Amino acid sequence: MISTLEKEITLRFLKARKKDGFLNVISIFSFIGISLGVAVLIIVMSVMNGFRTELINKIVGFNSHITVKSYDNNGIQRDKLENNNLKLISKNLIFSNSGEAIILKNNTSKGIVLRGYQAKDFSNLTIIKNDKFKGNNSILDKDFISIGNELSFSLDLKIGDEITLMSPSGVETIIGSMPKQKTFIVTSIFNSGLADFDNNIALINIDTLDDFFDFEKKDRNLEIYLKDPKNIEKQKQTVQKIFDQEFIYTWADMNSSLFSALKVERNVMFIILSLIIIVAAFNVITCLFILVKNKANEIAILKTIGTSDISILRIFIIIGSLIGVAGSLIGSLLGIIVTLNLENIRQTLNNLFNLNLFPSQFYFIDKIPTIIDYNQIFFIFVFSIIISLLATIYPSRVASKMKIKDIFSNA
Repeated sequence: MISTLEKEITLRFLKARKKDGFLNVISIFSFIGISLGVAVLIIVMSVMNGFRTELINKIVGFNSHITVKSYDNNGIQRDKLENNNLKLISKNLIFSNSGEAIILKNNTSKGIVLRGYQAKDFSNLTIIKNDKFKGNNSILDKDFISIGNELSFSLDLKIGDEITLMSPSGVETIIGSMPKQKTFIVTSIFNSGLADFDNNIALINIDTLDDFFDFEKKDRNLEIYLKDPKNIEKQKQTVQKIFDQEFIYTWADMNSSLFSALKVERNVMFIILSLIIIVAAFNVITCLFILVKNKANEIAILKTIGTSDISILRIFIIIGSLIGVAGSLIGSLLGIIVTLNLENIRQTLNNLFNLNLFPSQFYFIDKIPTIIDYNQIFFIFVFSIIISLLATIYPSRVASKMKIKDIFSNA
């Protein structure tokens, strides 16, 4: 426990005096350094959390949560769709298939992935429910096609235009085998917010797709849309038990490299920004060494009246820790406030300086996404206090080990 004497001495040492001007400046810089370090760390980590969540939402918006693919030529066993455990976790069960084709338009050709869905399932797709979707969201007949926003720009396509697709599947003619060609009418344009999807994927009727690529119904995949996709690995295991002879993969499996890279980037960013706090902690060390020098006579008097080395050690640790705790607390509050108002700050900067930060035509977002993780903030707060506490140990130990005769001989 801290004694009354230690509290009084700590308060006395913390009081500013004119001759301690340089010491006060160092203390202020230490406080500001820790505050800014904590605030910046919270803001950056919250923005990275927001970016990750926004990216997940857009990827999941274009893909099923879990996909079941048949290993053999027998196809997926349809009777397993009535399994009670599957019904318990799934919101929608949709059959689909895909194939690669070439678009022919205005003497331009482009490779594209065609996804086929049944007409009744088309309107249930998440990407179709997007408020940026244009066109008919309830019809996907055999001659209709839904294309991405980026693809419509690159090929100058509008709703009602016709495009020709060429399949690698051949058709026998009098002059030999020729690739299949079919003309489609653009009936809708979707916008997932991810250029790779919007520029390279188109949706057509699954029966048309089967005919276009010479597929059979047993070749179709089962897309499972979950009621609660948060605990996806556990639900993947449930699906694996039901379809024990099939290949099961999730949206996370398909994008594992991307999210591994994001995780590494977030960890590296945390380490780099943590250096700000560590540098500020060195200012605390400097501050305490100057304080020890300035208070040498007071330390000698304390030792003369019988104050123990442990008490002096605690006094200087408390002083350094107060700077760390105050800086961490103010930094945490500042970080939370700025994070909550980051989008307003962005808009204000855009208006004041005529800027266009994060233009939607180049990024998959039109605002800065932020998600505050209070567990993460608590970890940053504790981390900052521990660093500050460690910084106080050496100068405090130096103060406690000072000899009375050495103090007066150097006076």
